[in-house]
Amino acid sequence: MMATDELCGISWRKSSYSAGDNGNCLEVADGVPDGLPVRDSKAAPAGPVVTFSAAAWAAFVGGVVKR
Repeated sequence: MMATDELCGISWRKSSYSAGDNGNCLEVADGVPDGLPVRDSKAAPAGPVVTFSAAAWAAFVGGVVKR
C-alpha cells in the first residue's frame, strides 16, 4: 500500500469496469510511478488504497473480464 501523503494531488478516475448505476465504484489513478492505486470511492473514498504493479493489475483485469 502507498502512504496517504504519496497520494496527494493525484487524479482519480472511475474504472470502465465499474457499474454505471452509481452502485459499486472502483477508481484508479494513472501516472503513479510505483504502480496503479485503486480505491473504493463509493464506500470509503478517503479510506485505504491498494496499489498494484502493472503485471498484477493486468492479471486481475484479465481474470475479471473472462468471467
